Amino acid sequence: MSTLTWIISSSLVMSCIALVGAVTLVLSAQTLEKIVLPLIAFAAGSLIGGAFLHMIPAGISSYGNTTTYYLWILLGFTTFFSLEQFLHWHHCQHHSTAQKSTGQKKPLTYLILIGDGLHNFIGGLAIAGTFIIDIRLGIMAWLAAAAHEIPQELGDFAVLIHGGWEKRRALLFNVLSALTFLLGGITAYFASFHLDVTFLLPFAAGNFLYIGASDLVPEVNKQKNPGLALLHFFAFSLGIGLMWLIKIIFAA
Repeated sequence: MSTLTWIISSSLVMSCIALVGAVTLVLSAQTLEKIVLPLIAFAAGSLIGGAFLHMIPAGISSYGNTTTYYLWILLGFTTFFSLEQFLHWHHCQHHSTAQKSTGQKKPLTYLILIGDGLHNFIGGLAIAGTFIIDIRLGIMAWLAAAAHEIPQELGDFAVLIHGGWEKRRALLFNVLSALTFLLGGITAYFASFHLDVTFLLPFAAGNFLYIGASDLVPEVNKQKNPGLALLHFFAFSLGIGLMWLIKIIFAA
């Protein structure tokens, strides 16, 4: 397959992951929490492992071991930090309030959709950049990003439903928000004909590091039950192990 075909097909599949949110309709809150937290830990390990084992080393080979290269990693990290501060921060701060007041639910849900749309667009840019540099690297980056999308979409859909959205409408807008991933991917592909997009590799590594270490790890790092804490550590290690296994397979 051509690079553009890889980008489009992987982006469409990523967008379809938004449909996984419908699972929340048949699961209790307790069951959902039991499923989501290990998935979050696995996603954190996948993202961090992907950044350190694949993207940063490959980026050094393509971009060079320069100060500018590491500044791109920091910019990728900072971009998602600022996105969460100005958009997803409202979700964290007002989630409990939104559960009590119907009048506050609608604005919150639209804000989440806008934030996710921007998140997915930037993610599409970053993942497409890895496909442009190396198809195998793109597959790895896509797998790590997909591992993160599953628990995120479960949470987002649950918030939309609690925010008063009708089920079909919630699914539709969740998928539309996810389609910005495709828009980002196509943008990166055609931009590559006019400028050097190798900077997207360290930028994506910074994205992965922020989401994994600053966004996901704190979610599972508060567990006081030793058994569950061990389960989450195992899931985190499994995510890193998957990235290591992919590196071994691709090196063979």
